[in-house]
Amino acid sequence: MNRWIEYLNLQPHPEGGWFNEPYRSEEMIKAENLPQGFQGDRNISTAIYYLLESSDFSAFHRIKSDEIWHFYAGDPLTIYMIDAQGNLSESLLGNNSWKDEFPQQVVPKGNWFAAKVKSPGTFTLVGCTVAPGFDFRDFEAGKKEDLQTQFPRHRKIIAQLCR
Repeated sequence: MNRWIEYLNLQPHPEGGWFNEPYRSEEMIKAENLPQGFQGDRNISTAIYYLLESSDFSAFHRIKSDEIWHFYAGDPLTIYMIDAQGNLSESLLGNNSWKDEFPQQVVPKGNWFAAKVKSPGTFTLVGCTVAPGFDFRDFEAGKKEDLQTQFPRHRKIIAQLCR
């Protein structure tokens, strides 16, 4: 794991884990051509490496763009999503299709989502691609009390995966 952090020049990520952004398209989308809710121009696409240790988690958050997660190395990763109707789903990101793992997962825009490495003492290395490109103006961190009020039947998992 430390080899990956050093090799990919990963830095601490605000939602947990480690990341580096090796790609941000030079081409831009003008604000007037973006869907409602975006403020300012955006890069067409961005991509990051993201490493998560099993002792940590990616806390519930949402963004205004679809986000595609790609599995690269390590242990499988569980992605938890709560959609606008309050439905909770879990998807396992990994390389073992015979264990219902998928090498890629799309998190639709506006869904609350969090992630946790499946097994203790391990890590996961993934990539995340966002289009229109990621901008912190489009990021909203989940507040435990607010999410539990909005989605009371998912109180337990929200409590585990919020900071």
